[in-house]
Amino acid sequence: MSTALRYLCLPLMTRSLGLVITLVCVAAASVNAQAEAPHGATSSIADGVDYRVYDRNGQVTTLSAIIDGSLGAEVLLVGEEHDDMVGHAFQTVLLNEVVRRIRSGSGAGRTVLLSLEMFERDVQYVVDEYLAGLITEAHFLRSSRPWDDYQGRYRPLVEHARAFGLPVIAANAPRRYVNRVTNEGPESLESLSEQARQYLPPLPYPGPSDRYRAQWDALMTEAMLGMQQSSDSSDSAGESAASRAPRGELNPNAIYSQALWDAAMGHAIARSLVTHLGGFVVHMAGSFHVERGTGILERLADYRPGTRVKTVVMTKVDDIDAWSEEDHAPLADFVVLTKRPSESGGS
Repeated sequence: MSTALRYLCLPLMTRSLGLVITLVCVAAASVNAQAEAPHGATSSIADGVDYRVYDRNGQVTTLSAIIDGSLGAEVLLVGEEHDDMVGHAFQTVLLNEVVRRIRSGSGAGRTVLLSLEMFERDVQYVVDEYLAGLITEAHFLRSSRPWDDYQGRYRPLVEHARAFGLPVIAANAPRRYVNRVTNEGPESLESLSEQARQYLPPLPYPGPSDRYRAQWDALMTEAMLGMQQSSDSSDSAGESAASRAPRGELNPNAIYSQALWDAAMGHAIARSLVTHLGGFVVHMAGSFHVERGTGILERLADYRPGTRVKTVVMTKVDDIDAWSEEDHAPLADFVVLTKRPSESGGS
């Protein structure tokens, strides 16, 4: 799969084929930090070995510096590559440090909320029931539609939130409505019932900005090139061109599906800051929703102007010491380079 798609999950459509292609979701403070789920396995990561933290200027810094820089903020947006297991361990360590610092005197004892792209807004009551101990984890998982590999990627976050007594926000739009936008366009949401609209941002939701569209076009160009190269490789391995499906154009509605996710998450975060006055939200999402000052950041500016936000983006690399001014500096306030696993092992 193209690197461009490792932090993006979106149903795309080729107009020539009329087929929906569901892209699989693939996309700390001190040395030897532990990311340990209260009821699960332990994952150890080491600063300078498994990851390295940089500020926007390319200066090496620390996870603690991320918290220092966020003390005056209300929201910390964290962008991940969904298949980055070092990144997932880092997120858990980061959440621990946020809780320790923000809920202490230095953080004015503020309420910390964990917000997740990985749960949809219509299962919020199921999440709340699990956090309150009203249902078992088995029932929680059957009813909440968790993402693939929840156990390895997102369970540590939820279990830590549960142990710390943190509210958890199911922030994403239900995928059935995202798929409706993909198939029929954003205007199709207007025909939904009032009950259905409760799980969406106010309609009509904002569409993509020019900057966001430029990022999307670049991403899709890279993705299509990767698929073309993969297809060409299959041809050279003996597959005939006649047996291969034609390469179609991407559905123009796809970007509006992506924008619906941004709007849903931005609105959910803004609403949580109203219901938890003085709170501090840590929101985890695919990095396309966070990076370069667009996506969720733009929607937060719409729904709650003046919200103070800091951003972190994690990205897998072969060499965590190889900072790239062109590739990494524009991504976020802090960029975490995580060690890509070798071909012979790792996740």
